Amino acid sequence: MARRDGPPREDGFVGGFEGLLFGVLVFVVGGLIVAYAWAVVDTKLAVADAARLAAREYVQAPDASSAATAAVQAAEQSLQGWGRDPLRAAVSVSGGFARCARVTVTVRYPAPLLELPWVGRLGAGGDVGAQQSELVDPFRSGLPGTATCG
Repeated sequence: MARRDGPPREDGFVGGFEGLLFGVLVFVVGGLIVAYAWAVVDTKLAVADAARLAAREYVQAPDASSAATAAVQAAEQSLQGWGRDPLRAAVSVSGGFARCARVTVTVRYPAPLLELPWVGRLGAGGDVGAQQSELVDPFRSGLPGTATCG
């Protein structure tokens, strides 16, 4: 075996601590981006379900006076079932309670900035919203007028 003279060579040296630090930083930032994306998707699923149930409850209500109240209560119960605070939601109902009337329910809820296991939801990101639209049944009994939507 031949002995080398001179300083040790550094061929193939990639990096030390700074390479590890950069790798950890990229991993943490990427993990936070994925966590935020999942929090937005989860919130979108919750508000879409709340809007769907609220619209269905509105068109199935027995009369016009209780329809809007029933729709808002259905949206709040749905959000509570998804683990959300119903007081932070904004629920709006537009349309009338008549044959063939189109009713649109909009539900908005602030998405958390970050959602972590064992910690929960942290911060507040942008609002996530969903709309659901339904027609009041044209052949429904107890409503005045005739069906015009066919």
